[in-house]
Amino acid sequence: MRWLAFAPLLIAAVIGGFFLWGLDPDRDPNAIPSVLISQPAPAFDLEAVAGLDMPGLERADLVGNEGPVIVNVFASWCVPCRAEHAVLTSFVEQEGQTLFGINYKDKPEDAVRWLNELGNPYARIGSDLSGRAGIEWGISGVPETFIVAPDGTVLYRYVGPVVGDDAVQTFRAALRDAEDWQPEVGS
Repeated sequence: MRWLAFAPLLIAAVIGGFFLWGLDPDRDPNAIPSVLISQPAPAFDLEAVAGLDMPGLERADLVGNEGPVIVNVFASWCVPCRAEHAVLTSFVEQEGQTLFGINYKDKPEDAVRWLNELGNPYARIGSDLSGRAGIEWGISGVPETFIVAPDGTVLYRYVGPVVGDDAVQTFRAALRDAEDWQPEVGS
């Protein structure tokens, strides 16, 4: 029974170990695998963001596009989302990419204010107030950005903000790969 006296110390050591692992600067959050890669995008149907004059987003919107689409999970309260907003806007305005948004656990009035301030590069935005769509997509936080093929297959997932030269080049390379992607025969 004397070992029980050391239980809190052991628990604190385990939690501390996970904390230190999370702070490791060499840890790549994009190395976390996603079960969605090479799978159909999850079924979801999100209402439009209240007060925003644009349609909501559902799985059917991801199918039948001319090329791959970008699906960005964002929120107005997310500081890294603000940081990557200009990069995503440039993908739309300068490179002609189609960008859809999932507004994650955000008050509609805050999302509208945020988009009015920064500009709205999204073709559609679905409001995920409950966070259910985020669960279906398997997100671990915001922002997360996916590349989806014209048949609705999830090809790529980027965890965290797409900012900085390395991140932008990695994402741009994934977009190029997505443009060349062909579904497997028999799929």
